[in-house]
Amino acid sequence: MRFYLRLSLLFSLIAASGVSVETVQAQRIAKYGADFLAGGVGARALAMGGAYIAVTNDVYAGFWNPAGLHNVKTAEASYMHAERFSGVVSFDYAGFATPFSEKSVIGITLIRSGVNDIKNTLDAWDPERNQPKLDPQSSITTFSAADYALFIGYGRKVNDRLAIGVTSKIIRRSIGEFAQAWGYSMDVGVQYRSNSWAFGLTIQDVTTMLQSWSVDTGSLANLKDVFGDDLPEGGTEVVLPVLRFGVAKWFEYSKGRLLLSMDTDVAFDGQSANSFGAGDVSIHPRMGAEYSYADVVAFRAGFNRIQSVDGVGLDLTPSIGAGIRLGHAALDYGFGDFAGLVSDLGYSHRISVQYAFSSGE
Repeated sequence: MRFYLRLSLLFSLIAASGVSVETVQAQRIAKYGADFLAGGVGARALAMGGAYIAVTNDVYAGFWNPAGLHNVKTAEASYMHAERFSGVVSFDYAGFATPFSEKSVIGITLIRSGVNDIKNTLDAWDPERNQPKLDPQSSITTFSAADYALFIGYGRKVNDRLAIGVTSKIIRRSIGEFAQAWGYSMDVGVQYRSNSWAFGLTIQDVTTMLQSWSVDTGSLANLKDVFGDDLPEGGTEVVLPVLRFGVAKWFEYSKGRLLLSMDTDVAFDGQSANSFGAGDVSIHPRMGAEYSYADVVAFRAGFNRIQSVDGVGLDLTPSIGAGIRLGHAALDYGFGDFAGLVSDLGYSHRISVQYAFSSGE
């Protein structure tokens, strides 16, 4: 009975999301309000182009698709560090998952993405003299622009082929002492496996994400000459749901295994530039492949962005990587052009480690 109550709640939340979308008309829709999460987590997944919705079946499922958590048999922990935009943006992820009952697993995900040591020169300017102070360096400080996320996920096995899951998310965003924001939302997921096929669906921000910004106008007083009387103000932004579909197929060999996967994201926030779709609906496909030998070493490749660029044509953003598994531990590396071939924003390196605790530890 408890399971059916949970299932009813899950689908009630999906239905409620339709009502939530109607209420955002009076609020500002943020096209990139949670973009720091769009890159994904786990070097294995990212080396496969992020085509991971149907594939995920371990601690990383707390981020990709909470339904995949159901496959965690013992406690697992993971960590990833990535440098984006040639090292300008630092990205850190930590995850933990453990069985809650015979059919249920709970997962916790922590993420920080930020730009550190940004120079604050506001106090180095003398507005009365309309020029820098005599010793401007002594008045220059530094601050960080950072985004934080906490995911608490729950995955449950319905039967041998079907699993469902739900994730509660809390987002914290800050731009030094100038502006702060909190955001809240939920994801729901389904995963179905049959023989060598797997299918997945995640509805990201199913209830829509509300981000409430507050601005410290006092810290921006020195910018009054720039903004006049229209200093930035706080407000509420809305991040609309995204549908993420995935399909995967395994091919078994003597000691090897080939995995092919493809995901498609369907967004409704007007991110139409260079993407497939029409109007406010945009479609973002991803593809990935992995060949593993004896469940010890693996080689991966994928495309984490497939788009059409005016004047350029089809733009494919590739990624590659490799991994090794020794006993309970796994080490993975991924490399990719984070910004795409038509940009000069640099490459991204991702390194992640994962450890599965045995039942006796």
